[in-house]
Amino acid sequence: MSWDDLDARLDRVPGTVSAYVGRLGAAPTWTRRPDATHYAASTMKVAVLLALHRAAEAGELDLDAPIPVVNEFDSAQPGTPRFSCAQHYDNDDAVWARVGGSASLRWLADRMITRSSNLATNIVLGRVGLPAVARAWALAGARHSVTGRGIEDFAARDAGITNLVTAADLAAMLGGLVTGAARPGPLASPAACAAMTDVLLAQEHREDLAAGLPEGTRIAHKNGWVRGVRHGAGVVLPDDAPPYVIAVCTTTDLADGGPTGEEIEDDACRLIADVSARVWAARHDLAG
Repeated sequence: MSWDDLDARLDRVPGTVSAYVGRLGAAPTWTRRPDATHYAASTMKVAVLLALHRAAEAGELDLDAPIPVVNEFDSAQPGTPRFSCAQHYDNDDAVWARVGGSASLRWLADRMITRSSNLATNIVLGRVGLPAVARAWALAGARHSVTGRGIEDFAARDAGITNLVTAADLAAMLGGLVTGAARPGPLASPAACAAMTDVLLAQEHREDLAAGLPEGTRIAHKNGWVRGVRHGAGVVLPDDAPPYVIAVCTTTDLADGGPTGEEIEDDACRLIADVSARVWAARHDLAG
């Protein structure tokens, strides 16, 4: 496969497409605008997951202790009212069914990743705090990614407080988590990294990166989408080649199927799946 040909194809996409591809722990094989910032959508949930597990390792919270499931949160914009999530904008009725009851942080974190629950994300984020998420990005070596607010914090959004990611930063974080499951690293203990990797492997939204892989291929990944934005980032674990990290971020005019981007057969999904398939075909030839 020619990376130049892939670049030429992506040059024709109306908008910005960023990518990062490479072996774990090695220089990238191919990048395309890897440091361009995009609105994070749900990819910021990986940083929240890391912050949560680091807090648990530090003894600051118990992943298995029940906590209240609430739908009211402090805004990142000082002096504004608390905000709530909208159920129709979420992807997981199971969390909403527990509002007024309780759940463990471990269960909420699982739903935050595997179902991309916004409500679960804001509950977990409220427990760990935005500074802890910023430290998680910094530990991963992220240079441009920022988590400034919770999801649906519209007062903060209107004040210019936002969540940003880059393909390179997402690749660094996902690659660090999976690598850390095998040996000690800067992000967390091997046990914590293994637990986070297992959650990422159980991701149920498989319409972009995973759709470009053969059925049954393991991929520890997280995606995110809103209108005009679709991202996918993860580590692919082939049976016949070394693992590799792939991150594709798109901010485009491609059709996304609805106000929340929920339509799975959209053009942006197909674009990311096609990039994923092309990288899979070149998996034996990635630089190491």
